[in-house]
This record gives sequence, structure tokens and C-alpha cells, in this order.
Amino acid sequence: MIIRPSHIALLAALPMLATAACGDRDRERPATEAASPASDEAARLRQSIESATFTPPVSDEAGESISGDSADAQSGDAASAARGGAVDDALPEDARPDPAMVRVQILLDRTRFSPGIIDGLGGENTRQAIAAFQEANDLEVTGELSAEVFEQLTSGDSNRVLTDYTITGEDAAGPFIGEVPEGMEAMAELETVGYADAREALAEKFHMSEALLDALNPGVDFGRAGQRIVVASTGPAELDGEVARIVVNKNESSVRAFDADGQLLAFYPATIGSGETPSPSGRHTVRAVAPEPNYTYDPSRLSSASGGRAVVIPPGPNNPVGSVWIDLSRDSYGIHGTPEPAEIGKTASSGCVRLTNWDAEQLASGVEPGVVVEFV
Repeated sequence: MIIRPSHIALLAALPMLATAACGDRDRERPATEAASPASDEAARLRQSIESATFTPPVSDEAGESISGDSADAQSGDAASAARGGAVDDALPEDARPDPAMVRVQILLDRTRFSPGIIDGLGGENTRQAIAAFQEANDLEVTGELSAEVFEQLTSGDSNRVLTDYTITGEDAAGPFIGEVPEGMEAMAELETVGYADAREALAEKFHMSEALLDALNPGVDFGRAGQRIVVASTGPAELDGEVARIVVNKNESSVRAFDADGQLLAFYPATIGSGETPSPSGRHTVRAVAPEPNYTYDPSRLSSASGGRAVVIPPGPNNPVGSVWIDLSRDSYGIHGTPEPAEIGKTASSGCVRLTNWDAEQLASGVEPGVVVEFV
């Protein structure tokens, strides 16, 4: 949203007090508690994801695809899992995670070609990540998963894509706020705009959809410390290098980060402006980075607002600008996180550049004031 930050001068020195401008401690770990026996379906799904291979869809004589499965043919129960039956036969076909797609999305995430949320469903963000991976590896750029892409991803990283994780006391402690208020004034009354519950927090911690987390851990109490669960084995939280230039592609809805030598460090899907409130154009720079920003909402500065008073919404991952704010030299614009990772690339923003919280945090890890940001 196009709102002037009220504390912009304090961003660098006091990032915890920073006002974001737009957007829609170690503890002692408890003794590990053995996980409750996993269902046969979840165990088969896990095995199918780890062993998934890729076979191009079979086409009929007219050239029409007659098989949408990207997982290679399996045998017995594994075949059922590969086609989603191990998750929930009541789910529609397009809502069931494809094991091969889960594997691909995790490997893309680990190579810093982010697909956004890992859900096993594919979609435009995954297509964009595959296209960026193809371009960076001198492959034909189609955005489609192919045997060549699958082979290059898996041969470059043969490690397991899922891992066991024991829920810690800190994971279970929150703070959790239950249902997140929709109204800005109600949100401003909170002490923190935290996660709704431990399930949401853990899904975001491992870049996953809550549906995929559930499918791999049926019946688990995610709020119980000591519980062992199955999660995506994602890559490092920080970039491997310092960002010198960020390119925001408005037509592609993407963000690329480059080092001083012009090498691509990371690719991220993004939500970038709208027809009514477009993102800026041209060349700008980073002024500051504010982790856990607060957010000033002033409806008098928004053409789309329906009235109300100006309020300051406290920090938290479900804050309208998420968990981090990268402030730009164009006043009141920035790159930031989001409370709705599944909506990245699918909705409009009010002028700023919105990433998943984990992508925004990773980008921020390599950014210093003065980094060039180009809108193309």
C-alpha cells in the first residue's frame, strides 16, 4: 500500500520499531518422544516422494496428453501413492500432491529457484521457477517439467528431500493468536500478529502448505513438544553471497538477485502491484532492511480504502507485510513478506513487491543499503 512510513529514519538503527509502508534464544530441547505410528498411506506417500522419477505424459495420435502424472509408474501401493490415493481419495485430482512435483519443488527450493509454497500441485510459480532454472542451466526454456530438468535437479542433489523433525518447546510455545482478524483496526489491538497455531508455523518454517504437512503427518498434534514429524528438507535460510542488484520483473511476477559479478544468486516468485496501484518503474536502491516490521495503515492515502482511522499494526508473520521489510529509495515502496504464502503471484498488491516470508528473509540476508533495485 502506498503509505509514507512514519519511522523510516529509524529503520536501520531500530528495525524492530520500523513501520512498513505497504502490503496486503535457544531453549533446552525436550527429550525426543517417539512419533505415533504413521499411517500406511502417509508412509507410502513419503516413499513415493523420495523415489519419484519423471516420465513425459503419454499423448494420443492427435497429440493430446492422456496422462497428467509426472511421477514414473510405480508398482502396487506406491503407484496409488504417486497418484494421490495415499493422501485422500476424497480429494479432487487437482488437489492431491504429486510425489514427483513435491520432490522437484523441494530441489528447486534448495537450489534457490523458489517455487514459492511447496504443495506438490505445481502451478504458475513452479513453472516460473523451472523456466528460471532452465535459463540458468542453458536448457530450452519452456517452464515445463521435463526429463532433462528432473535429471539435472536430482543428479545435482541426491540427498533425501524429506526429513524427520522433532517439535521443540519453542515451536509449541507460539505465541499463537487463533484466527487472524481481517480488519486493520482489530489487528492493531493485538500485541503481535503471530501465527494462528503451531500447524501454520511449522508449515511455513519448512516452506510447505498445511495440506501437505497434514498428508505426511495425519492425526499429529503439531502443538505437542517432542512429537516427531516429517517435513520438507529445505535449503539454507541465507543466500550464498552478497546481493549487488535486484531485478523485479513486473510482467513475469518475479524477483532475481545477482551478485557483483552478475551471477544469479536466487529467483523468487512475487506479487507485484496492480493496474490500480502499480509498482514503480526504473532504477532505485535499498535504503534499509527491517526484520519484523510494524505496519502503518492510513486509509486517507489509499484510493481503494473504504474509510476508517489510521492505525499501527504490530510486528508478526501474519502482519500485512509479513516478517521482513526491505525499504526502497522510492518513498513508501518496499519488498516484503506476506501472511498468505499460497497467494503469491495469484493476487495483486498495492504497489509493493510481495514474497513469501521465507523468500523475503532469504533475500534480506544478502542485502545491504545501497543495493540497486531495477523494475523492468
